[in-house]
Amino acid sequence: MKKFLGNLQNFLEKVDSYRDKFLFLFIKPRWPRKITPNHLTWTRVFLAVLLFALLFFFNVENKTLILALFCIGVFTDLLDGPVARGTDRVTEFGAMLDSTADRLLILPIAVYSLFSQHKWLLLAIILVEIINAFASIFYKSKEIYLESNIFGKTKMVLQSIVFIAILLAFPKAPSEIFIDTLWFSLIFTFLSILTRVMDLKSKGYIKNKLINKQLNKLQ
Repeated sequence: MKKFLGNLQNFLEKVDSYRDKFLFLFIKPRWPRKITPNHLTWTRVFLAVLLFALLFFFNVENKTLILALFCIGVFTDLLDGPVARGTDRVTEFGAMLDSTADRLLILPIAVYSLFSQHKWLLLAIILVEIINAFASIFYKSKEIYLESNIFGKTKMVLQSIVFIAILLAFPKAPSEIFIDTLWFSLIFTFLSILTRVMDLKSKGYIKNKLINKQLNKLQ
């Protein structure tokens, strides 16, 4: 299992590196240095809060506006990592803020588009993200450098694409293929959690014998 996860992680990171190489062609020579990666990430946080307010406090039903704001948020997620790497501004705080901003951006759209007909899926997305957040906090509490996880990135890409497609068709019911893809995306969240737990085990931070026994079976 450990070998499989390693091979899958290497494959996904290689695919992700192609995005960096392409964007670096613009970022390295032309990106305005006054705009930091965290500026992009904070923009995503602001858009997440704005979407939440528009959808659930002001009951805005302008699909074009909601879709545009969400797409801008997704675009900042596409850029902030490459900008950080391309301008040598990678920080642990930036990585933590990035994953938090991703969760905040997805949440209002997930509630908006899934609550009426796919409550169990919505509940699963929220619960898995809560578990992932606690796993990240525990991981950081052991003074281990917390960096972006490729499995978390892959989950975000899948969910972003699906929610854009769902918003385009809204208020029509989401296609089953979109729902199945969202269920599938949860696997990558579990893989993200699992890799952090296995890393903690390898460093001796997992003391529970039962958990260690189960983790040994996965190796």
